[in-house]
Amino acid sequence: MRRLWIGALALNIGLVAPLWWRYGDMSGNLIAWEAWLVMPLMLLMPRGSFRLGLGIALASWLILATLINLGEAATYTAFGRPLNLYLDTPLLGSIYDLLVGNVGHIWALCAIVVATTLLLLLALGVFRLLLPGEGYPLKGRAKGWAFAMLVCASLGAGLALSGKSILGRDSLPVVNATHVQWGQLVTTHQAKQAFVQTLEAAPIEQRSLSGLAGRRVLMTFIESYGVTALEDERYRSVLAPTLDEIERRLADREINVVSGLLESPIRGGQSWLAHATALSGYTIDNQLWYQLLLDSDATTLVDDFRATGQRTLAVMPAITQPWPEGRAYGFDELVVEKDIDYQGPPLNWVTMPDQFTLAYTQRELLDNSPVFAQLALISSHAPWTPILPVFDDWSSIGDGKLFAPWEEAGDPPEVLWQDIERIRDHYAWSVDYSIKTVGRWAERVADDNTMLIVLGDHQPAPLITGDDASGAVPVHIISGDPALLAPFQARGFVPGMWPTPESDERSAELSQLRRWLHADFTESNTR
Repeated sequence: MRRLWIGALALNIGLVAPLWWRYGDMSGNLIAWEAWLVMPLMLLMPRGSFRLGLGIALASWLILATLINLGEAATYTAFGRPLNLYLDTPLLGSIYDLLVGNVGHIWALCAIVVATTLLLLLALGVFRLLLPGEGYPLKGRAKGWAFAMLVCASLGAGLALSGKSILGRDSLPVVNATHVQWGQLVTTHQAKQAFVQTLEAAPIEQRSLSGLAGRRVLMTFIESYGVTALEDERYRSVLAPTLDEIERRLADREINVVSGLLESPIRGGQSWLAHATALSGYTIDNQLWYQLLLDSDATTLVDDFRATGQRTLAVMPAITQPWPEGRAYGFDELVVEKDIDYQGPPLNWVTMPDQFTLAYTQRELLDNSPVFAQLALISSHAPWTPILPVFDDWSSIGDGKLFAPWEEAGDPPEVLWQDIERIRDHYAWSVDYSIKTVGRWAERVADDNTMLIVLGDHQPAPLITGDDASGAVPVHIISGDPALLAPFQARGFVPGMWPTPESDERSAELSQLRRWLHADFTESNTR
């Protein structure tokens, strides 16, 4: 009797606990009918090879479904979207790399060891519950309770399957996880085939952007710069003085800026997918689409600007491993972490501060010749510590050694991330640092012959934005030549550093950026 009730209750808690994390409360998820079905079923069956095989199969299913639900909760927390095993399994390596960058190899290995140990204990516990040793099959009163439990659980599961469950929003977590992932497997495979057909049958053609010939076009991504930073009063109060100051300083130098909003295909992470979306003109919202794009003959802005006569350049200070994707894009020059002469300290995940990256780019990589450059800034990447000052004297940046005092400044990530409110404060401060740095840089590089496209890659994680936030990111177009900004104003962008949230461009996707450049700066539209 004790094993029957305690076993069923333990299984029930184990199956619904991931839902408590996913939904942020316990009230709607208190029952998992699978636990009350499986436990009495296994205890009623006579010992033998069939019971052993069934027990192993059921235990494996329960464990796998629980891991899927844990992954679902983690994916919502990090990216604000459901887990898709078809697409997300390849990200495990990237997650480990991110963990190493934030807490170091030793702590990352410790986390892996702890997670593996817990998984083994979970497996052993489930197998022990479903395949006990002596004393079975059940007899007497215990057998009656087991039959009653089996019947009641069958009725409850039947109601849940018919959509009439009154004991929880997800009272069949194992069945539902299996059903959802199988459905995603089928639909994602079909979507993959459709995407491949789109790349092959209806490609976006390469075009010479004659209206930008001879220009410098600098596409600069600010990490985790989403519209939440401008709309949520907590973050807005930090960033507003910086945006207003940038607007005034640019105007004093007769540098023009217009701003709008575009919908990024991702939230919380995987910045390279946003980069690919902006470059290609296709919505790239998962790793598989990204790889299919790079493996195809599809063209991107890199090809467009090469055809226009610009040298093409990628500045990627976060890339610390081989990056064949850069070669697949066809950049003339790739500058990654190992190529940059930075002598300062790494700052947790951040390999080098944004101000150094921009100073180095201007000093070593840019001149007055035509160029298309993609820069991916990283100081506003989680864990958002430490927070750096912006130096007015850019000549003092040098090789980056002046950043040494900030190597141990502020709380380390493992301390900061124990307090959600402090995390949110640090997010605002780090984005403010990156925007202020880019604003100062714009004063130095934006002229009549330069178009500076400054944009966020994605909204931060739901921990920062809340679950219902949009995927919009701010986009600022900066130039000394008003003619380069006019097409964006015609599309709803507004003068200054503040995009208008209710304007029509919010509905436009980031993938439209390449199509807009085609429409507004090709020869037929610039005569």
